[in-house]
Amino acid sequence: MDLYEAIGRRRDVRAEFTDAPLDDDVLRKVLAAAHAAPSVGLTQPWDFVVIRSAETKAAFHEHVLSERAAFAETLTGERRATFDRIKIDGVLESAVSVVVTYDPRRGSPAVLGRHAIADAGLYSVCLAIQNLWLAATAEGLGVGWVSFYREDFVRSLLGIPDQVRPVAWLCVGPVSRLHTVPDLERHRWRSRVPLADVVHSERFPTG
Repeated sequence: MDLYEAIGRRRDVRAEFTDAPLDDDVLRKVLAAAHAAPSVGLTQPWDFVVIRSAETKAAFHEHVLSERAAFAETLTGERRATFDRIKIDGVLESAVSVVVTYDPRRGSPAVLGRHAIADAGLYSVCLAIQNLWLAATAEGLGVGWVSFYREDFVRSLLGIPDQVRPVAWLCVGPVSRLHTVPDLERHRWRSRVPLADVVHSERFPTG
């Protein structure tokens, strides 16, 4: 699979995880791809917490369901009905979870390139996540980014220091398939914006 094919096939997976195990060597390759991402000042401010424990997954999943319910209460009518049909995670079904964290202390105090953009380190972590996602896709795996959680809950659950941010809880594992159309488009939650609408020449558009 070439790079453009991996980009095109990449999906946020929720319902398609199988109960097949994830080979340790394949997981190591995927994590190595994430670790090869560029980072501001070569700080490499990420860590990867690999979670296989059914007990830990169950505790996190219960928290996710609570946050899902809280969000659902903010919706009404057709929007609520649409959201009720959307599966938001594959925590219990995926082979492993990988929590990607950001440590702003890495490389401090003089981080080359972060003096003017405080979030540059956080952007670096997002690049590592994208590398992981594309590598997993190339390996025939699925990845699902779970965002229905409170950072403090994950810190407590995994023993993460207060100064470190849990940026992403990723469900990773073999899948039955990757859909051609992303879930939120299939459920008509949102539609993809055409490229032409977001490419501008010289200046940001007004109005």
